[in-house]
Amino acid sequence: MPKHHDTWNTSMPRRSAASWVKDAKTANKPYARRFPYTNTFESYAVRYVTNCLAKKQVYIEGDNMDASKTLGMTSAISLAKPKPSDFEHTRELEDYLRQALMFEKDSELNHRFDVLRKLNALVTSWIKDVSINVKNMPPQIAETVGGKICTFGSYRLGVAGSGADIDALCVAPRHIERTDYFSSFYELLRNQPEVTEMRAVEEAFVPVIKMKYEGIEIDLLFARLALKEVHDSVDLRDDTILKNLDEKCVRSLNGCRVTDEILRQVPNRESFRLALRAIKLWAKRHGVYSNVLGYLGGVSWAMLVARTCQLYPNATASTLVEKFFLVFSKWTWPAPVYLKQPYDAKLGFKVWDPRVNVQDRFHLMPIITPAYPQQNSTFNTSQSTRAVMVEEFKAGLQITEDIMLGKATWDKLFQPPNFFNKYRHYLVVIAGARTAEDHLEWYGLVESKIRHLISSLEHNPAIKTVHINPATFTCCDPEYAQTPHSSWFLGVEFNKSENINIDLTNDINKFVEVVYKQSTYNKAYKEGMEVNCKYVKRKQLGQYLTQEVLDRYKPKAGEEGGQPRPIAHKRKSDPVSPDSPSTASPETTKKAKIDGESLPHQASLNGDDSNISMDEAYSTAAVPNLAPEINGNQQSLPLSS
Repeated sequence: MPKHHDTWNTSMPRRSAASWVKDAKTANKPYARRFPYTNTFESYAVRYVTNCLAKKQVYIEGDNMDASKTLGMTSAISLAKPKPSDFEHTRELEDYLRQALMFEKDSELNHRFDVLRKLNALVTSWIKDVSINVKNMPPQIAETVGGKICTFGSYRLGVAGSGADIDALCVAPRHIERTDYFSSFYELLRNQPEVTEMRAVEEAFVPVIKMKYEGIEIDLLFARLALKEVHDSVDLRDDTILKNLDEKCVRSLNGCRVTDEILRQVPNRESFRLALRAIKLWAKRHGVYSNVLGYLGGVSWAMLVARTCQLYPNATASTLVEKFFLVFSKWTWPAPVYLKQPYDAKLGFKVWDPRVNVQDRFHLMPIITPAYPQQNSTFNTSQSTRAVMVEEFKAGLQITEDIMLGKATWDKLFQPPNFFNKYRHYLVVIAGARTAEDHLEWYGLVESKIRHLISSLEHNPAIKTVHINPATFTCCDPEYAQTPHSSWFLGVEFNKSENINIDLTNDINKFVEVVYKQSTYNKAYKEGMEVNCKYVKRKQLGQYLTQEVLDRYKPKAGEEGGQPRPIAHKRKSDPVSPDSPSTASPETTKKAKIDGESLPHQASLNGDDSNISMDEAYSTAAVPNLAPEINGNQQSLPLSS
């Protein structure tokens, strides 16, 4: 089959049924031969050639829908057709995205498909074995119960970039329990030589097995349907498939259901995909891509781009990117973003509705999933993270307007902001463990709780802004060189006030307490796991980050924020400047109080008259009844090393 008719090509032309049948006959096999599990994975669904003669056409997700059809909750803002300059801007945007590896190579696509094929074989084999050996099902019946792997997320949307992970769902019949999945199937995966870095997060809001399979990161969810057999023909988009399911299964199924519904709600899928690739790259470069830390995740960005497509159904991808920033820089949050009219299928599941659910009224940036049961995909968003995103939307609008006027090029839009030059004060959170395996689990737990630290700091009256950078870094401090660790940086801006002591001790202790309580509840804590939080001034960042990292975030000369103050790479043993906190000895820091009292040391705010009563580098306090007993003594919980 000619390469430009590849199922994975998002720009393939519409073809007649006769053309598809001719190619199939030439190959002497049905078109499904090249991608035999397309229906199973439901990634880029193609109706098989056997239906061509009856329907006189083949439907491909890459095709465009009728742009004149109204989609969304309101009519379109503009139906204007593209101008020649719009196509030129789109071509330039696509060229940039290809250079940025936002498109996969054919070899990567084939590798991903091969991995999914192997996973699908493992799932069907495992379900059959459990049916026979555990559920005492006759072999002839066990052969028919089925089971399959479905994909969702960026892979299913058709926007996976080079090196992207795969979100997948294991769908099983009703006699397969979640306990079977996290026991026997987990063991089956662990014994596969292709599987590395595997861990199960059974107690998560959406239970998941995380792993690398032949080097590809995979998040594998589980859902059992109330069906005795699960075949490839089962349509997960049907609301009745949710009958008699528990909430965890419904949440797991929602990934596939939401992704499919997003694609059904955009008028031009080709333009949608290219615009979404651009927005995903922009969000990652600008540090606003992380659902767990309170920014937006992949599905939320996809829904915002889809809403933009509904408002400008005839626009090219470059225009959609500009209009994306226009729409959401002016959006009156917390007004919700919908892709379609919400409805209640009356299956007993709670849907997002602030008129009924009191807690929904406090959501700050609601983006509502289009599939039943409708949920807010951004419930982690805080005042601080929303403020950061809105600021970035406004900056993106200014840049894209300049691009459309020929005053700038696309590379300016994707330049990282000057995060490490933007603030004078930072907090660094460091999560460490003794082994790489322990750190993999500890890292995820600590990261999932950082939003609690952000929320606590937001309520501190002395703090004006908290800005978390979702990127993780390896500290260049020799103290951490020998053990696996990860660090996150929070930029902090304080309110200017006179003669006010700023005490961050309680905020830090609350965060540490949440982390250790969760690790105890999950039975995840192991000796050597630590979470440290330190106050660092901008000029002292060189103690923790390499010059290469700091240079990456420096603005170019002539840009806003250019010519930042130089950052000194001092070791902790070096003398500190007069306006910096002095380093306390371990004996002194043990006197730190938790209940609102100042630590034994205060810090000037670099020009402000306020004081911080959290130690720059050492601030240790024990939180009782949280850490397990080790060697007969309760381990203190280090807030700083």
